[in-house]
Formats: sequence, structure tokens, C-alpha cells
Amino acid sequence: MSSLKFGTSGLRGLVTDLVGQPSLAYATAFFASVGKEAGASREVVIGRDLRNSSAGIAATVATAAAAAGLTAIDCGPLPTPALALEARRRGSCAVMVTGSHIPEDRNGLKFYRADGEITKADEAAILAALGEVATGAPLPLAVPARQEPDAIARYRRRYLDAFNADMLSGQKIAVYQQSSVARDLLIDVLAGFGANAVPIGRSELFVPIDTEAHRPEDVAFIRDSMASGDFDALVTTDGDADRPLIADGTGRIVRGDVLGLITARYLGADTVVVPVTAGSAIERAGGFQRVLRTKVGSPFVIAGMEQAARDGAKVICGFEANGGFLLGSDCPVGAKILQGLPTRDAVLPILATLAAVREAATPLADLVVALDVGETASNRLPNVAAERSSALLRQLTDETFRRDFLRPVGVPQAVNEQDGVRIGLDGERTIHFRASGNAPELRCYAEAKSAEAAEDLVRWGLAAAAAVMDRNAE
Repeated sequence: MSSLKFGTSGLRGLVTDLVGQPSLAYATAFFASVGKEAGASREVVIGRDLRNSSAGIAATVATAAAAAGLTAIDCGPLPTPALALEARRRGSCAVMVTGSHIPEDRNGLKFYRADGEITKADEAAILAALGEVATGAPLPLAVPARQEPDAIARYRRRYLDAFNADMLSGQKIAVYQQSSVARDLLIDVLAGFGANAVPIGRSELFVPIDTEAHRPEDVAFIRDSMASGDFDALVTTDGDADRPLIADGTGRIVRGDVLGLITARYLGADTVVVPVTAGSAIERAGGFQRVLRTKVGSPFVIAGMEQAARDGAKVICGFEANGGFLLGSDCPVGAKILQGLPTRDAVLPILATLAAVREAATPLADLVVALDVGETASNRLPNVAAERSSALLRQLTDETFRRDFLRPVGVPQAVNEQDGVRIGLDGERTIHFRASGNAPELRCYAEAKSAEAAEDLVRWGLAAAAAVMDRNAE
């Protein structure tokens, strides 16, 4: 059985299940369904991250495009939001080859229409078209794509043209380059705003940076890198640079939803759209006219932003607990306008957070404390088959089971089943279990007044969940 499936952020699976005929088939299905509205130019722009498998898969996508009668435009390695911006500029569809934060033995495809990310309905259309694609035949001869080296430069100009050139002057920022496709771009952009951007930790091997469930080795590297006290902050991104990671001057990683909160406030948003996993303090601390909650995944956040626009909101932002920030409307920036880009982006929240710190003339750590957002923690159980996690989540919807399961840690109160099972506990705490949409994992999120309490709750939750799933398997 193939590991390939659509999750919260595109098609994902093992590289061995994606290279060759499968990537050709999925790309062909996209071009035959959603991508047939490729614009008058009949073009598709193609980008990729820095995984070893990505260049070959991108070449296969280009071959599929040629067979579908489209002109393939190869934008090379670049951030996913940069590719989306190029697709909007051209009025074309797009395919990004990336596995984002998951390990290098996996990869994926992100599909875009000219107006942005595909929807869940589009995913269904692609899967329906997949059934009509002939499989098993030899791969057609490769068709070279036309090169487009300037897409990443246009993405850089998007920010350099919108914000004041000195907005980060005086700040010394560590840029953890690892294998992020934006590792050089970040240096250029930060320096362009006057920051002293210092590259550290560059890697020629792929590093699966997860901006939400941090690996212990990444936490240790960031803490050690900031121990000297030389830097005001550290910044990096996941593999395809649509999710940011920022650590303060002490090396403590700032939560992704807090970065979103700071960014939305800095941009003067009146409406924000966030998934149910984002911290509950957003309603309390944000000062927004409206906060709309959705299921986890950028397609749901985008749908929420579109609804907010129909309801009359003016400056609309969306963000996720993993830090991905979406600009759902044009946004005034002084006398200039930053055009909307309704896909996850890492550069905007990095710039806005650092600019907010400079305006406040206070360390990032103090700015976060002043927001009084409480503390959250998250982690995951890897290699959990979907049927195992689904069985546990079904059990948690039962009131009696839920009460008995949670007795060691507290009394369950409000329950939200919008995406997984999110349970309010006494003492202003929450615990949330959901299956990952990108990998065979069970995720656990917790919220509490202290970081220690939130982390303890996650540790307990994952251990308790594993024990239940083991019993279920007996």
C-alpha cells in the first residue's frame, strides 16, 4: 500500500512511493483537473526545496506539464510562498516539490492555482482525476523546463519595497541556516533592513526542522548558539520556508502562535483566523475585532479568511500554531501597501516580530511576557498508524472514557471535536490530541499557566495515549 496521501499541507509520503511514475501520475491528475485553469499563458511554475530527491521529482513534474500541453517554468530552489507569489503574478498554476519539515526519506507535492492554495474540494478533484491516469507505462522522455531565476528576487523585493529600510538597524540576528531553502534569502533580507545577520549552522545534509514539535537536538543547538549573549534573536525556517522559528536572546523558542499574534498586531489586523490548536490567549491578548477558529491546516484557515472578507473585514490575517502566517488581504504599511498573499509564509512574521521588538525598545523575551499568553507545549508519537490514532480519538469522545482517562491529571470540562479532541481541564489548562495530517503521528498539545506544567501535561498525555493504543492492539 502506498504511503502517499493528502494531509494538512499537500501530498506527502515516502520518497520511494513518490519518485518516477507516482509523481508523474499525481502531477498529470492535477493538470487534468484543477490545473487546467492554468491561465491564458498555459504555464505552470515549479519550485523545490533542498532535499536530495526534490530536483528529480521536479523534473518529472515538468515532463507531466509538457505532456498536458503546458509550458513548465523552473523557478529552482525557493520558498513555497515565493513560488505562490510568482504563480499569482503570472496567473498560472504551480507545483512545489517539498516535504516541508518531515524527514528526508519522505517528500511531497504542494499544488497551487493562480489564486492560491488548492482547497479540500480541489484535492478530491485531483484524486478523482488520478483514477483516469494510465499507470505502469514507462516514463516519457524528460522535457526540460524553461528557467526563471528571478522569482526569488521578486519575493525579496515584496518586503524590501514595503517596509522602511532601517526598521531592523541595530539588531544582531543569528540566522540558523541548516538546510532551509531560504537560508541565503534570510541573510539578504535582514541585512537589507539594517540588521547584522550572522549565518550559523549551515548543513549540506537535510535537517528536518519542525517549527512546532521541536527535536531535542535543535533545542540544544539553539540554546548553545545563544549562550554567549551576543545575539538579540535567532531566526530560521522549516525546509520550504513557509513556517518560521524565532528564539529570543536567551535561546528560548517563541511559540508560533505568539509570533502570529505579534505580527497581526504589528500589521494592524482587525480580523484573525487561527486553527483550534492556537493558544486561547489570542482572544484575550490580541485586541482584534474578531477571532475565527478553524480546523488545522492552511486550507481551512484560508477558507476562514475568505469568509471574513465576505463579512466585511478589512485587514485579515491568518496564522497557525506552527508559525505559518497568511496575509488574507492587502495591508497598509505606512504610506505603502503590502499585497495579500494567502499562503503560509515565514519571512513576514520574522520581519514583523523583529520590527515590533525594535519599536518597543525591549528584548523579545520581555515583549512576549507583556502579552500574558500563558504557556503551551506540544510533541508527538512517531510511527503511529492512522487506525491506532483514530481508535484512541473515538474513545476520547466518550464522556465516561474521557473522565477515567484524564483522572490522573484533572477534571475534563469543555470539549472541542473540531479537529481531534481538545479538552479543557480545571486550572485553566487544555490538552488536545489529534492525528497529524502529514505523517503517521499522534500529536499532543497542552496549555497551562507555566511551561513546566504544559510540558508535564504533554509528556503524560503521550505516555497515556501510547498505553491505551497498546491495550487496544492486544
